[in-house]
Amino acid sequence: MKVRTKLRLGFGFLFLVVLFFGATALFYIRDISENSKVILKNNYESLSFAREMRTILDNNDLPLTPDAANKFNQYLLQQEHNITEPGEKKFTGELRANFEQLKASAAMPVQLHADRTLRHTLSKIEHLNMLAIVRKDNNARASVKKATLFLGLVGTFTFLVLFSFSVNFPGFIANPLRALLEGIREIGKGNYSKRLHFEQNDEFAEVANAFNLMAARLNEWENSNLATVVSEKRRIETIIEQMQDAIIGINEKQEVLFMNDAARKTLNITDDKVIGQNAGNLVKSNDLLKSILKDDAGIKPFKIVLDGRELYFQMQSNDIVVPNLSETRGALQLANRSAGKVYILKNITEFKERDEAKTNFIATISHELKTPIASIKMSLKLLNDQRVGTINAEQEQLINHINDDNDRLLKITSELLELSQVETGNIQLNFVPVNPMQIVDYAITSIKFQAEQKHVKLEILKADKLPDVQVDIEKTAWVLVNFLSNALRYSAEKSKIEIRVSALNQQVEFAVKDFGKGIDETYQKRLFDRYFQVPTDGQNKSGSGLGLAISKDFINAQGGTIGVESEIGAGSRFWFSLPIANIQQTA
Repeated sequence: MKVRTKLRLGFGFLFLVVLFFGATALFYIRDISENSKVILKNNYESLSFAREMRTILDNNDLPLTPDAANKFNQYLLQQEHNITEPGEKKFTGELRANFEQLKASAAMPVQLHADRTLRHTLSKIEHLNMLAIVRKDNNARASVKKATLFLGLVGTFTFLVLFSFSVNFPGFIANPLRALLEGIREIGKGNYSKRLHFEQNDEFAEVANAFNLMAARLNEWENSNLATVVSEKRRIETIIEQMQDAIIGINEKQEVLFMNDAARKTLNITDDKVIGQNAGNLVKSNDLLKSILKDDAGIKPFKIVLDGRELYFQMQSNDIVVPNLSETRGALQLANRSAGKVYILKNITEFKERDEAKTNFIATISHELKTPIASIKMSLKLLNDQRVGTINAEQEQLINHINDDNDRLLKITSELLELSQVETGNIQLNFVPVNPMQIVDYAITSIKFQAEQKHVKLEILKADKLPDVQVDIEKTAWVLVNFLSNALRYSAEKSKIEIRVSALNQQVEFAVKDFGKGIDETYQKRLFDRYFQVPTDGQNKSGSGLGLAISKDFINAQGGTIGVESEIGAGSRFWFSLPIANIQQTA
């Protein structure tokens, strides 16, 4: 039976129950009304007629006048047509006979006898109707009690039926819905074995069949994919176990999900049952694991001594992100949530050793090249001396070219030596308090000759009463000289270069601004990377790509910051800032 049919039958049943109760009540109300009407109409009229006839007898002397006799006869006729009680007809006949006798006889004794007989008969009629009224009143009262009792029973029955209907009928709708809701919740929890069974053959049974089919399909899907998931899990575990890098997985409850053999060996963990243990308990007896699980771990490589050998590792950490179905403002949304972290210790010992070998090689080659390059420079200087001998114009031009290339080689070897110091951590800094303008004067003296040759004006802009800075004068001046050399290289002849020195927020800033063609924004972020060179149009000789990288290392080693601002067609501004002397001393 369809749900719609059930609803129609239910409301139809309610309508019939209400109609039955209403019809029963109407029947008994009508019965009581009819009984009351009989009492008021029949017996009351008989009493009224008798009262009127007695009044005529009381108000008129015998013999009766024709008018009084006529009125008496009218009431008597009405009484003869209103005989309703047993015996009333007999008394009414006697009343007629006595009245006729009263009219027919003129003798006073006969009339007096007839008068008494009339009055006595009227009393009998009145008494008979009064008894009838009492009897009918008792009958009416009994009918009212009977109707009240029956209506009470019918009302109670109707109430019980309606109450039972109101309690049980909604269950036909609510119970299947509740069962369906519970089934959906079980499915949401992953209980795909949940099934719904409805006895009725209605829409809910169809929904239950569809639900059971869905649960069966989900169960089949889970079972069919379970073997695949387990296989994939074992395959991934095998891959992780065979990897040379140490790998550790921690879930959101800080429990160890996995840890390969390389990780156990690196962390010196011999317990094979480490999986599932709380990481907080493990770090209590393992300082290395504690340092790895720190939030700031992995920024710099660190060294571990294993089997008497120094090994270098670089730590990486990645969040384990899984999809999560959540309810937001009554709507389901698919969002990602963190299910833990994976820590990877990459063994970079081989790269570290190669890097050190490269650095040592560069330092050795640079040092060995510096001496012959300096000797070549001295020889070129002697060739330009007229006391050695005269040379023609072509020879002089060749010597100048050789001298320029030699200066370039000498600068590159110097930068390589500085780079080897930075990479090996052997930067020797000699901090002394110094006025910023001394550094500027030192740098300008170094490149003043080059600026005069190119007719470039060096304009110094400085603030009044600059505070001292606690720096290494040579390294800081080297950076400023590098900025000025680059600015001269990319400045047109007869242009200018601004050197600005200012104090701001406990820092002293040195800035060099040229008015050349500027640097594209694409290259600005990589300017301070090692060996990076901005593509040129061939008019400017490019350097080694190390000057700005070494400058950044020098400034950072002194607790300062470095940067660049440039715009195509408007020139470039290179700057670095260093803390003032009292801040540096406090730090």
